Amino acid sequence: MSALNENQQKSVPGQDTSTLQKVLNVGTSALQSYKPVKQICQHVCAFHFYAQDMSRQVEAHHYCSCTNDEVRQCVIYDSADSNARLIGIEYIISRRLFESLPEEEKKLWHSHTYEVMSGMLYAPGVPNAAEAAEMAKLVDTYGKTWHTWQVDRGDTLPLGPPQLMMAFTKDGQLKEGLVADRDSRCGKSTAELKEYRDGKLTPPKTIATGANHWETSGGKAVQLELKEVPFKGA
Repeated sequence: MSALNENQQKSVPGQDTSTLQKVLNVGTSALQSYKPVKQICQHVCAFHFYAQDMSRQVEAHHYCSCTNDEVRQCVIYDSADSNARLIGIEYIISRRLFESLPEEEKKLWHSHTYEVMSGMLYAPGVPNAAEAAEMAKLVDTYGKTWHTWQVDRGDTLPLGPPQLMMAFTKDGQLKEGLVADRDSRCGKSTAELKEYRDGKLTPPKTIATGANHWETSGGKAVQLELKEVPFKGA
């Protein structure tokens, strides 16, 4: 376990897992199939920022399954450690599917082109040559991400409504310290990956219209807020 994650886990309230619960966990894991979870076949790491505040930046470890060639679904953790906190989800779709979305829906999605070409998005533990084919598939995809646990502000539990997250689109946006810390723990170099992919991947000439809404909205962002609504019975 990384020192960072260990410190985070100490702040999570609740009693230590009892011996009885550990026995129950072993028993249920032997009896149940976990078919959806077993479809997870990929671990990639990147960074997100809150749709309304780029200064709030979070490392995000995605564990993804491929529904088909154009749709992926990912659960997101704050680290790759065994006791990492589940902090969100992301849906990833092809450019073709993104362009079919209603205009209002497109405001919730971000592009992955810069993440891939900059080396910011990578698969920990996978050699550069081996992951290049996968990155070629991701370079022209679009993601919709919701974080449910605001770990960056020190929340010890998942509080408040889910928060819409966005992805970086150019140099100078992501804090350098976050990259250096992540690279040291994952054993890869974002800078080296950027150079490597520059000659091996072909990014799209343009980003699909409607993605990365914050860039073209004139200083406005889309975000969830809680409000009371009329209740309807069954």
